[in-house]
Amino acid sequence: MRLLCRDPGHPGGRLSYTAFPQKEVIATLSITILIESIVVAGYAFFNKKPVIHLLFSCLLANLLTQPLLWLVLQVFFRNYLMALFIAEFWIWIIESVILFLYPHNDLRLWDALGLSLAMNLASFAAGWLLPV
Repeated sequence: MRLLCRDPGHPGGRLSYTAFPQKEVIATLSITILIESIVVAGYAFFNKKPVIHLLFSCLLANLLTQPLLWLVLQVFFRNYLMALFIAEFWIWIIESVILFLYPHNDLRLWDALGLSLAMNLASFAAGWLLPV
């Protein structure tokens, strides 16, 4: 896959194509899903919620949001940290809505926001610390 982004070497910052890091996306997506699934399973166990449905909606949310995160970080690479924090905020919101709207999760909006926050804080912390 190729991605259109600004060429940092060109004085006018013209748009050019760059390779999309597929191996890194797959690796980080796998780690994110693993970490967030552990958080979801723990939440489901302690709160007597349907673990299979929560795990499925977590997987669905990550398959949607992680490619968007990579796209944002590739396009706004010059403002990496700002782009990362803004994207993570919106990922938290999007994943909360998915968890809330998934019909079999049986979550109130407040619960979905809290679960999504816990999921994303755990995966963000791991991503910050792991050399992936």
